[in-house]
Parts: sequence; C-alpha cells; structure tokens
Amino acid sequence: MAPGAISRSQRAVVARADDWSNWVEVAVQFSGFPANTTTKDVWNVFKNEGDILTIELFDEYNSNPSGRGRIRFSPPPATAFWLRTPYEAVIEGTQGTVSLTLKLQIRKRDFMSASLVDPRKKYPEVMILAADSLDFGFMHEPTTMMGMFRATSSSSSPVTLRLDLLHREIQVGFDITFTNPRTSTEVRSGPSQNRAESTRTDNYTFVMPLAQASVVHQVNLGSRSALLFTLETPPSFYRKVNESVTHTEATFWSRRYALFRQTDITWNPLKLRTVPLALKKTKPTIDIGRWTTYHFLFDMAKIKRGLYNTVCGALRDFNIEILPISGFRLTTNRDLAVWEYIDQPLRRGKAKNRTALDDLMAEDIPPLSFPVRYQLEVCISQGLLNEHNLTKEFVDKLTSLDTAKAQDLFEYVANQKQRVYNPMEIFDIKIIKGSASRLKIPHYCTYIRSATVTPSTIYFSTPTIETSNRVIRQYSEHADRFLRVRFTDEKFQGKLNATEGDNMNEIYTRVKRALNNGITIGERHFEYLASGNSQFREHGAYFFCPLAHLGVADIRRWMGDFQDIKVIARYAARLGQCFSTTRAINGSKVDIVEIPDIFNGKYNFTDGVGKISKFLAQVAASEVGVKLFLGEPPSVFQFRLGGAKGVLAVSPDARLREIHLRSSQYKFHAIHSGLEIIRWSQFSAAHLNRQLILVLSALGVPDRVFADKLKNQLSNLAQAMVDEKVALTLLQKEIDPNQMTLTLAGMILEGFQKVQEPFMLSLLHLWRAWSIKYLKEKAKIVIHDGAVLLGCVDETQTLRGHYEKLQHLRTHPVEEERIKSLPEVFVQLSKGNNDRPQIMLGPMILARNPSLHPGDIRVVYGVDQPKLRHLRDVVVLPQTGDRDVAHMCSGGDLDGDDYLIFWDRDLLPKEWNHEPMVYTPEEQPKRVSGNVTTDDITTFFVNYMKNDLLPRIAHAHLATADCLPKGVKEEKCK
Repeated sequence: MAPGAISRSQRAVVARADDWSNWVEVAVQFSGFPANTTTKDVWNVFKNEGDILTIELFDEYNSNPSGRGRIRFSPPPATAFWLRTPYEAVIEGTQGTVSLTLKLQIRKRDFMSASLVDPRKKYPEVMILAADSLDFGFMHEPTTMMGMFRATSSSSSPVTLRLDLLHREIQVGFDITFTNPRTSTEVRSGPSQNRAESTRTDNYTFVMPLAQASVVHQVNLGSRSALLFTLETPPSFYRKVNESVTHTEATFWSRRYALFRQTDITWNPLKLRTVPLALKKTKPTIDIGRWTTYHFLFDMAKIKRGLYNTVCGALRDFNIEILPISGFRLTTNRDLAVWEYIDQPLRRGKAKNRTALDDLMAEDIPPLSFPVRYQLEVCISQGLLNEHNLTKEFVDKLTSLDTAKAQDLFEYVANQKQRVYNPMEIFDIKIIKGSASRLKIPHYCTYIRSATVTPSTIYFSTPTIETSNRVIRQYSEHADRFLRVRFTDEKFQGKLNATEGDNMNEIYTRVKRALNNGITIGERHFEYLASGNSQFREHGAYFFCPLAHLGVADIRRWMGDFQDIKVIARYAARLGQCFSTTRAINGSKVDIVEIPDIFNGKYNFTDGVGKISKFLAQVAASEVGVKLFLGEPPSVFQFRLGGAKGVLAVSPDARLREIHLRSSQYKFHAIHSGLEIIRWSQFSAAHLNRQLILVLSALGVPDRVFADKLKNQLSNLAQAMVDEKVALTLLQKEIDPNQMTLTLAGMILEGFQKVQEPFMLSLLHLWRAWSIKYLKEKAKIVIHDGAVLLGCVDETQTLRGHYEKLQHLRTHPVEEERIKSLPEVFVQLSKGNNDRPQIMLGPMILARNPSLHPGDIRVVYGVDQPKLRHLRDVVVLPQTGDRDVAHMCSGGDLDGDDYLIFWDRDLLPKEWNHEPMVYTPEEQPKRVSGNVTTDDITTFFVNYMKNDLLPRIAHAHLATADCLPKGVKEEKCK
C-alpha cells in the first residue's frame, strides 16, 4: 500500500463513524500552503479528489494570508483523503512537495429542510431527478404546449432536475450538441475527424427560484409521468466552462463561477454582435426569453417513484401547487409566427386600374403604422399575446382598422395583463374610453415609449406620461421617435448587479450590442443618443430613431459644444445634463451676471452655487406651482441654464431678471439659453441609516440611543393606526421628498380616518408597512429634531468657517470652549414648532449620504444671522475658513447636494470633528488624445455597469466595521 493511502477498513470505519458519504456536502479544513497560495493552486491540488464546491483562503487578523483555508465538496468525495498523514501536494510553480494538514469539519447541520406546512416534516436539502427529455416551448392553448426544442438524456449527459431547498430553487441541467450549419452538409460524407470538428457539445443549466413557479401541472402517462412548468418570465441560463480558467486573485472561489450567464443559445453567438436588438430572434436554437414553458418527461421505471413523490410533496409544502391537467397535448407542429406577415408588406389583390408601378409602391408600404406595431410588440413582449397565435386572418383584420382603434384595443389588452389565446376575440372588445396615450396632458409633460432590455429578451411598455427634458421639448414634434431604454437582469431579479470574474460577459456584450447596433421595432431603428445622469446610475439611456434630416449626431450638436472635454466620464455626464427632468420657465428672459468663485488654496467654497433675484424666484415658483409661504418664494432652486448647472439662492444682490453665475457652474457651451428648474428648497424629514449609525457609534454615541429611537418609532406607527392626533403629528413631521405624507395628513383633517374610509385606511397601513420595511432593511430611523435640506453658501461672509488653528479646542472639557472650534451654519425652517419660521441654534450634526469615514460627520454650530433671514429651508454654509465644510462631508459641494442636519442632542457624539478625509483625487482622470466618440461613451457605459460595485463595497464596509473593535476608525475601514 502506498504511503499515506487509506486502507479499505479505515474507510469503512470513517463511513460508519461520521457517515460523511451521505452528506450533501463535505468540508475539509487545510493548512500548510505557502502564504502566496491562490484558489487555483488549491483547486489543482484537490481537483482529483471530488467535485469541488467552494474554496476559501483565510487571512490573519492583520489581513496577511495564512496558508490556511477550507474546501467544500458536493457530492462528497469517493474516499476519505483527509486521513492521509501527511498529505503531500505538488503546487505549480514550486519545487518539491508541500506537506498539508487536513481535517474533516464536523457537520454543522443535518442537510434537511423543514416543511413550511409542517415543521416536523423534513426533506433532504437536495433531491435530483433524471428526466428522459426536456421540451422547451410555450402554451399555444390552455392545454396545448408547442414544443420548439427537445433536449434528451443519455448515459453520459442526463437531463437533471435538482431541487435545492436550501437556496429555494430548482436547477435544471442539460447538454446540447450543436452542428455547424455551414459545414454540416459538407462533412456528412467526409472523414470522421471533420465530422467531430463540425460539432460542439455544451453543458447548460437554468435556475428557477421556487417563488417564480407558483403552479406546476402534472401529466400522468401510464408508465411515464410529466411535470409542466410555465413561467411568466424567463429564468437565468448558464453555460458551464472549464473551472480552471475561472480563478482570480480573490480569496474565495465557487463552482458557480464556472457557470457563465447566457443571452442566446445558438451555434455561433459571436455573429449576433453586429445585429440590432429586436423582439424577434433569428433562428435561435432555444429562445430562452420567449420559450418559458418546460416539459419534463420521466420514465417511472428508471427513477425511484418514492423520490419522485417526495420531490412533488416538497414542492407542495414550499408553496407550489401540483395540479393535474386533463387533455394535455404536446405538439411540435409549428404555426407561422406573425412576423412572417407584418415584417414584409402583404400582397394585395391587383385592381383593374392598378399599374405595375402601383403594385411596386404598395409593396413598400408597411401593413401596420408604427403606433399599432409598437403596441402589438408591447403585448407580445409582455406575454399577453404569442406571435404563433397571430394568424394572417388576424393581421388582415388588424390592417383594416384605423390606427386609433387598433391602438386602443392593444392598450386595453396590455392593461388587463391577461394572456389571450384567441386573438380574434380582441376585435369584439368594446372600448368605452379612448386610448390613455391620447389624453390631454400638462404642457411640461410628454408621452414616452420605453423598453427594458434583459439578458434574454426585450419588454416594451405602453407610453407613459413623464415630465419632459430640454431635448424632448426642443424636438417635441418627434417625441414618438425617442425611446427610453433600461438594461436590467431578468424581470424576477431586478437590477443587473456586477459580479467578480467574467461570468457575466455575455450580458455586457448584449448591452454593448444594443448601444452600438441599436434596437429595431418594425420599420423603425432606434440608435443610442445619450444617458441622463440619474439614468446612468440606473443603467438606462435614451435612443432616437433618425430621420433623413435629423440624426443623433445632429441632436448632440444642438445640445452643446463638448469638443473641449477629453475625459470620457465627464463627456457622458455633460451629455446627460441635457436630459435632466426639468420645468422650463417660459416667457421670462434672464440677464446673466458672471461673478467669481471663492477659493482658499485648492478648496472652492462656492462650487456650484449662484444667485437669483427675488422677482425671478417668484416667476419660477409660479411656473412650477409652488405654494408661497407668507408670500415668499423658495430660497434655493436647483437649475439648468444652457451649459450651466447647480443651485441659485435668492439674494438681494441680484435684481429684476438677473442671475449671477460662477465659473464653477459653467460646464459647456450650449445654444439653449432658457432657465429650467429641477427642484427647489423644501423641508424633508431626516432619517438615520446603517452607515450613519455605525459612524456615530464609533464617535461615541451610545447604542441605547438608537435602540430607544427605534422603539419609539415602532410604537408611534402602531398608535397612528388608531389615533388621529398621533397620525396627523407623524405625517406632518415625517415629510417625504414628494410630500405625500402631507396629502395623507390633509385627508385626515377632512375626517377620512374618523369615518374609517377604506381607501384612506389602506393608504395609512401602506405608509406604516413601508416605514417598517425601511427600518428592517436600512435602519431608517426618523429623527424629528432634524431635516434634509439643500445647501448654499453664506454670501455675506458673516459665518465662521473651519479653521485648523481652533481645532485644539475641540477636546476642551468645557463645552463653551469646544464650541469655539466649530464652524457656524444658519438654518431657518419655514414651519417650526408653532408653524412659524424658526431658526435652529446650538451644536448640530451635519452630514451627507453616504457617510463612511469618521470625519464625514461634522459637528457645527447653528447661529442667528439677521442678514441671512431671507433664506428658509436650506442649510447655509460659511465661505470663510481653511477648508469648506461641504467638502468635508463625504466630498460634497453646493451644486444640489442634500445635507442631513440634526439638532437632536442625543445624537451629539462625544468626539467632535474627527480629522476629515481628503477627497481630492491624487491622479487626474485619463484623457483621450482626440475627440470623444460614441464608441468611447458606450464602452464607458458598459464598463460602468460591469464595475458598479458600490452596493457591495458599502455592505463589505458595513460588515467589516461592525466586527472590528474600533469600527470605522480601524485602518482597514478608512
């Protein structure tokens, strides 16, 4: 027997003692690897021992690698290799062998999942059924499935249905052998080597969360049985690649890293890179976005009936109905899709007086107008109509209707959200009210068509009413040629989140394909135009369908002159500036006065803030419909004016139609010169969140303070459901940015809660549920002694700023002396405790979201300054000092940032004004040598999506700081 090998008797003893061979997974701890070991080194050492599930490399407390870690196998390995003492391993790139110490980790759970119906009943965490075949298709009729592709099992590549109760999902595995369509005919009679080169077998997996499959139909076929899954939205599809190429420098590796997300299943996906996106896919092997019915056929003689019944029982106990379906039929006879009729002009019968030229011209006329074609694709993309149910008879009937009637019918179908199997029934619908997209809307709004691009398909939406922007207002006569596009994960999963490694590359390739090649809807081809700043963060963009005299390049030229901008990110942001949702102030020409910025060294104290006259402020307030308080307009407006942006504060220095702009507000030169308003200063309730709590805790605020405020909020919310006075007080204090709580408060004042009006009560309960949801997810604790306000600068130079020479006083034992070190701010609320203007005085906390560094939260001192009393519902920051206060708050400025201000003494930390972080970048952003191109912008867009890791970074920072003794003050968190 070889040294270190395990005898058969030893293996038997281990199996009897621990029964590890029956576990779902086995975890083995290891030590003895060199410090620079990677997960790939570990994988190479143990890959022959079994199927590796995960690899973890442990660090020492000081973050240095330790050579220790853990490896998990699922299913368990064939032998107890960890009993070899020592375990000799050869590591690539090193000489000789390394002696490792291995230890089987004691099982921490029983690998059983309790039933949701009866907790005493338990099921194995993982159960696997092997199916004879798997059909992909869709329900053509309520009891008829049209099969479009069949995957069959073989001894080497079975079709498997794996029920994973731990992760609450079903994982389906299958193989597809592709044949090269270009060479299949040539190699059929050629040598066997050529035949092998013309085929390729790929292993695929798709994952269905149990919550996505609410009903499964069961078909009994004597000695066979079938399970039929019909999903409203597609699951996630993956292709397995070689595990050896999926390792990175990270200290964790999972087998799932070898599963690469798929967008198309076809012989050569690379060919699609130059093709525009469309709802219709050209000859896919499997249309994973549209064929969302899955038919699993099981031979009961080949599988254990007990296991099959257990799987069905587990599905029932985990909220999935198993229902019989009578008269079920699986057909593979495909009906022609509607695209065959509407993508090419219909041939019409030739009239007596028609000429050959007339026929030729008729062939060029599309049978459906764009509004009708678009709304038809809305219904098809949403799964309400299926393209194979739409016959030539249906198209003929549709083309005979006028555009308005056809549009009304399809909008009705889209609003009902019910699948229509017999589309001819649509023509019997009686429309009482006309199309919503033809209703009169406010002048500052527009109808926008939108598309959601997912990894597997596109969803179009009925036109919706939205506040317009500068570009759409300029080209209002072509508003129907704009398309708002958003890139997301599959509908069930929501936002497309970045991941480590390359397993999402095909999704990003699809995004790049849409940006480069555009999106086609019928006869219209939409091209990428630009992305608004908020759109960019949400992975969205505007597309435009060009005309002969107007293309996307023409629109960009009208938007402004960006040639001097050589940084791609900045270029994209400036384009997006024109797409901010704004209200145009019409009929009032402005006079621009240029004023200088105020600097102290490298710090700009007036970055983004200018002045506006009271007259113009009143005009703007009237235009946007703001209710004036005591006859006074809002004190600050966030605005756009040509290529300028930021905020404008009401100032006596500006007269009549004057607007005073600083150089920091000019971003580019633009032809457009009208004033546009985004929002204005108003009071919003202040809330804590997990990051703020973590920083305040590290600065010395006791944890009981947060716990008490949480308890009080929960108690108040419960009391508000039964007490009008409590509800009214909370709704008037906890004002949301849209001020919907004030609307609810108005309904209570009108007596709706007193008479228990059902709709009012449902809104009240929704408000409570929403508040509790945010408490659970984000620790969003409301602080009544606080506010969220826009920031502006003290133009009078009367407020004391932050001075380094005074910072030695911040640790003085006497509070009066400590206050001398604080910068001063001015905060006046329109409605204080007595519904009159109130100036907040004394020590306060100033911060921005997110606050991650201990120096991001600043202690400031509120003062009364008569020269600033015309400013309400804003926080006025000083323009004096060594460094601007805004920049110390998470690197903020004054171009429209919201600031949290708390005057709650309970939240005042023991440590005042920790050394702030320096947010000025050490390296300048990369500049292009020539002009920024559209390809540069779209590449940047995709790279941003791929590296959008801020949520993960925030969670990692939160978890790390929470487990370290000094919290956010630890060097690892800074």
